[in-house]
Amino acid sequence: FLLSRGYTVHGTVRDPCDEKNDHLKKLDNAAKNLKLFKADLFDYEGLSTAISGCSGVFHIACPVPFEGVPLSEEELIIPALTGTKNVLEACTEAKVKKVVVVSSIAAVVYNPKWPNVAKNEDCWSDTHFLHSLEGYWTYYYLAKTLMEREAIEWSKRNLADVVTV
Repeated sequence: FLLSRGYTVHGTVRDPCDEKNDHLKKLDNAAKNLKLFKADLFDYEGLSTAISGCSGVFHIACPVPFEGVPLSEEELIIPALTGTKNVLEACTEAKVKKVVVVSSIAAVVYNPKWPNVAKNEDCWSDTHFLHSLEGYWTYYYLAKTLMEREAIEWSKRNLADVVTV
């Protein structure tokens, strides 16, 4: 959508030369307006380079477990939080005007205190409750909850425009 409207888009991928990214290069106006950057959630400099010159950033990266392949806390929560902090700090450095963090229902629904009630921005999944759950999705739910809370707190500390969707 942004490319078709004439915006320049900076995208981050693990390897810009990997053929699995070829479909991105075929999007409307991609030849002129799409710039792919090599980036990793732990690589602040790579993220900073990609974000430099941007007025808005969509932060969507979060490790996701695949069916039957459980990931540990270190494999999910640490990269999610580190990546979110790195993206937000790079946004501060680049004076980005708006940051959109892609959330998940996981950040709000896992709280036994709120059964069958409408959820709003004051509702958060209970991290203690999540720690008590078993299953390979548990750390993903924790990661999404913690990274969204970090983004909201960063927004308050930096008086920055952050929205979650």
